[in-house]
Amino acid sequence: MAGAKNHPYHILPPSIWPFIGSMSALVMFFGVVMWMHPGFFGESGPYVFGAGLIGVLFTMFSWWVDVVREAHAGDHTPVVQLHLRYGMILFIASEVMFFVAWFWAYFNAALFPPVVDAVGGVWPPEGMVVMDPFAWPLLNTLILLCSGTTVTWAHHAVINGDRDGLIKGLWATIALGVIFSGVQAYEYMHAPFSFADNIYTSAFFMATGFHGFHVIVGTIFLLVCVIRAHKGHFTREQHFGFEAAAWYWHFVDVVWLFLFISIYVWGGWGAEWH
Repeated sequence: MAGAKNHPYHILPPSIWPFIGSMSALVMFFGVVMWMHPGFFGESGPYVFGAGLIGVLFTMFSWWVDVVREAHAGDHTPVVQLHLRYGMILFIASEVMFFVAWFWAYFNAALFPPVVDAVGGVWPPEGMVVMDPFAWPLLNTLILLCSGTTVTWAHHAVINGDRDGLIKGLWATIALGVIFSGVQAYEYMHAPFSFADNIYTSAFFMATGFHGFHVIVGTIFLLVCVIRAHKGHFTREQHFGFEAAAWYWHFVDVVWLFLFISIYVWGGWGAEWH
């Protein structure tokens, strides 16, 4: 029969979201450039950046709504779900390389500290007062480790058809994520150094700050999942949306452990603790 589907793949209908998303990203990029050069472009940079950001967020929301609809329509066959998993694995791999860049920058500066007044050829730089790793950072480490157990609880619940356990595990993980972000914000507000002091402080804020951003993204990811769980979207057989969020959250946990050990403990050893 002409046009009959005789394969397990999902052929996507034409979509406008790739075009809208790429154009919004382009506008956001130009907004950043204009923001960084106010003497040439004036004060319009933040507004251009904001317009592009709104476009990107709207694209993400609309595109993922389409993906959820496709799942409910039965288009996510086992083969399609397998490829969605491959896509998520590759995305997390790209995120790993993103953090490898910050770790590389940090270790390069720590193992071969430049001999300048701000660093003095030692690490941490001369006269630095650093974060006490066994105060707020240790508390945040315990919080994220606990969140890893609660998201695993939720994962086991959905596999066993326990919707109530899924919802409770998700809410517990979200609460721990919010607490982590709050503790990190408090730590930043009371930091004994600022971003522009030297290479130690710049690397510290870039690495831990981007991790904090990923925690916020992961918390939003899980919040969407708990809303879908309340609506009964996830089943034993089909729950990749939640599974992807769980993978992402575990990735955030592992990155924090490396940050805590290498930047807070090893990287600040020998300096005065705040």
